[in-house]
Amino acid sequence: MLMTKTEQKQFRLAIPSMVPGGPEAARSGHFGRCECFTLVDFCAGKPVKIEILGNPPHVDGGCLVPVNLLAANKVNAIAVDGIGMRPLLGFRSVGIEVYAGTGAKVGAVIEAYAKGELAVLGEDAVCGAH
Repeated sequence: MLMTKTEQKQFRLAIPSMVPGGPEAARSGHFGRCECFTLVDFCAGKPVKIEILGNPPHVDGGCLVPVNLLAANKVNAIAVDGIGMRPLLGFRSVGIEVYAGTGAKVGAVIEAYAKGELAVLGEDAVCGAH
């Protein structure tokens, strides 16, 4: 039987966040320009550890910088408001799944992911401005 991502033993989800990050922080609407990422480690579908990772300043065309940053920090998935085609393909190329985030706070995304309620974003959902 195949396990869902939330049933896997260990899994790391990145959520674009406003400072200070963490469950009570506001979710950022633009992952490339977010102030930080809240990284949530799940074990057996439950959040077990939260870390905050600063995001370098964004420059035009620099949406692959956070892709590489998150890959280097062993992220398995990211939950975003929207994403352009180039970073979507970048995340896919490094094995990071892209989900549609939900709610105004980071904690809402954590809860929705734990319940298996986040949808995978496909190419039909990309932003035209990126």
